[in-house]
Amino acid sequence: MSKFQFKQFTVQQDQCAMKIGTDGVLLGAWAPIEQKPYSILDIGTGTGIIALMLAQRSNAAQIDALEIDEKAYEQATDNFENSPWNDRLFCFHAGLDEFMEEPEDEYDLIVSNPPFYSEDYKTNDEQRDLARFQDALPFEDLIEAADLLLSENGIFAAIIPIKEEDRFLAIANEFELYPMQITRVKGTPTAEIKRSLLALSRNKIDTPLLDELIIEIGRHEYTPEYIALTKEFYLKM
Repeated sequence: MSKFQFKQFTVQQDQCAMKIGTDGVLLGAWAPIEQKPYSILDIGTGTGIIALMLAQRSNAAQIDALEIDEKAYEQATDNFENSPWNDRLFCFHAGLDEFMEEPEDEYDLIVSNPPFYSEDYKTNDEQRDLARFQDALPFEDLIEAADLLLSENGIFAAIIPIKEEDRFLAIANEFELYPMQITRVKGTPTAEIKRSLLALSRNKIDTPLLDELIIEIGRHEYTPEYIALTKEFYLKM
């Protein structure tokens, strides 16, 4: 599908290696905004879906996105310009290291749906590999960037494979970023947990909020929790 229609915006994705999937939508709908962020950064924005969802959900005046792949960058920019929030959304065509060299701003919310296939094989599609493989954006670099760019009371939210959760939190701990909320996601009640939604901050709390989200009870029969999370976005919810 070259385009994806949501309730308040449309996302073109024909130029992006990583198409819109459940992970991005989950993070865009789940990332905490109770602290009313003024500025938001989406690292590795792809189509721009997460930044667009956060523009719909929040009153943040500044929503920046970062994308290294040229085609994806151009597509995200177009998607931003064609959205109702084009005055608040801006995409940078740069890698994370380049962006961190001269940080101009701090952000109250940083989000990322990082590439996370660290397997050794590669396909013949270099653009897709760049989007899919962790060597394009290692967790260490991502967390170091969050530490550098996060405002004092800011929140860093990411979605990662459950098998990477311990390692991700251990690296975050080294940068004094601590979990405040963890939601573990599984497709159906009997399925294994696949993903971990993490919200981290500089404030260490004794017992982070820990819960579980199940997406479907049966094929296309969504749980009330998943519907509540995504109904502001999906047309058919």
